[in-house]
Amino acid sequence: MTHKHWLKSYGTIAHEIDPKAYRSVLHLMESSMQRFADLPALRCAGQTLTYAQLDTLSRDLAAYLQTELGIQKGDRVAVMTPNLFAFPIALLAIVRVGAIQVNVNPLYTPHELEHQLNDAGASSIIVFSGVSATVAQVLDKTQIKNIIVNGVGDGSAVNLPSPPVDARLADCITMVEALKKGATMEFKPVNIESQDVLFLQYTGGTTGLSKGAALTHGNLVANTQQFKSFMPNAMRPGQEVIVTAIPLYHIFALMVNFITYFSVGAENWLVPNPRDMDSFVAVLKAARPTVFMGVNTLYAGLVMHPKINEVDWSRLHLAGGGGAAVIGVISDKWQAITGTFIREGYGLSETGPVLSFNPAQINAFNGTTGLPLPSTDIKLLDDQGQEVALGESGEICAKGPQVMPGYWNQAQANQEAFTPDGYFKTGDIGVFDAEGFLKIVDRKKDMILVSGFNVFPNEIEAVATSCKGVAECACIGEPDEKTGEAVKLFVVKVQGASLTQSDVLEHCKKYLTAYKVPKTIIFLEALPKSTVGKILRRELRQVR
Repeated sequence: MTHKHWLKSYGTIAHEIDPKAYRSVLHLMESSMQRFADLPALRCAGQTLTYAQLDTLSRDLAAYLQTELGIQKGDRVAVMTPNLFAFPIALLAIVRVGAIQVNVNPLYTPHELEHQLNDAGASSIIVFSGVSATVAQVLDKTQIKNIIVNGVGDGSAVNLPSPPVDARLADCITMVEALKKGATMEFKPVNIESQDVLFLQYTGGTTGLSKGAALTHGNLVANTQQFKSFMPNAMRPGQEVIVTAIPLYHIFALMVNFITYFSVGAENWLVPNPRDMDSFVAVLKAARPTVFMGVNTLYAGLVMHPKINEVDWSRLHLAGGGGAAVIGVISDKWQAITGTFIREGYGLSETGPVLSFNPAQINAFNGTTGLPLPSTDIKLLDDQGQEVALGESGEICAKGPQVMPGYWNQAQANQEAFTPDGYFKTGDIGVFDAEGFLKIVDRKKDMILVSGFNVFPNEIEAVATSCKGVAECACIGEPDEKTGEAVKLFVVKVQGASLTQSDVLEHCKKYLTAYKVPKTIIFLEALPKSTVGKILRRELRQVR
């Protein structure tokens, strides 16, 4: 295959970016806070923070982390909060002290949280009061020493009603107090370079228990520059307005919505709970966004909302989709309402995340994930590690300045995750067309994608098997109108067990986040297996 044959479709886009445009994410963000000081940076819950206010607040919190808690460069700080002011304030403070942010889904069960905190070796956590009970449940099984609890309005001038903090967390401090104390402390700047790790982004990769993709400052600076080069017209300094409903703990929102748009002085409207569709649509009405990013399920929900036509979409010039395949019908409905189609991209937590995107010159939905970004190389390999011919499908393997150096403390997994010549193996199967557009055709592994979140059968099966009365089980993804895919679990009972579907369901709910809980449970006499006893998931797809 002609090497980088997609470059012929670039038009005026530069083939390479400068991955060292900024020394670190700190340098990138500091320059924005100075350049756009008076502009609104964030809006949430009826409150506004300017770039200058965010500068001050994050410096105060950084001083507190550094002076009072003794957090040093390289220490891991977990952040477990929805899209509230507290998240960006925490992120900027963590960046400033040179620590590593461990992004935690606030909906995690105690079981999932315990694994992640221990794997990362996190010593501190910043957690939303509404989910503080989850932390309380596992605290004594982790290395967590410091707990900062945030409420809904923390960082703003008002005290908004927030859920109570779990009574078991007696030694915690509120973010409001931490900011107040930090304001009286001196902050000592830390030297940060591009190779320093900034995020541990937990993902199952292609196997069971989640692993931390260690993303460096350089990975994120590069991906920001790459994304900007593809969409220059949607990057007007100080003029863009973006609504962030996808969670900031997800790398897609973190890199695109927050870091990239922060670097151009955008006004970012945070949506803490997009499931509350009425208030979400109210935010869209107030914001009149120029840019919107979402996953297919989010777009699907919006196009069905009775008040979506009341939003003024006249300023919207970029609607981006990722995390899972964007369905053509949804893009068509979205375009009919807003006048803008959904521009799809592709990437993974391990790749910072964006590998490919449909650039500015594409003017209609095309069912592909676009062209590889500048300075990115993608090879499609067969099972023998050989590159496939153009038009044939193969595993997507990627190299570029946005690709992680490796998983956190996982020497064995890192060996398996990269080809001998250093390309990251995504586990996804793709095909290139003659113009260099990449289409995702399948997943090499049996990962299930629910609303853009990776669900790994191994994890679900491990939990379900621990249910009393379950002899063995296997799960697959089944198409679902609302979430793209849903988990379907097949269970073989222990002989004589009086096990019901609701017994299994209740057990799963105890240990798994809602999107991982099986939607369908089917009892079988036996699971289909190969001659060596391997469960044949492909045969389960035929079972009705």
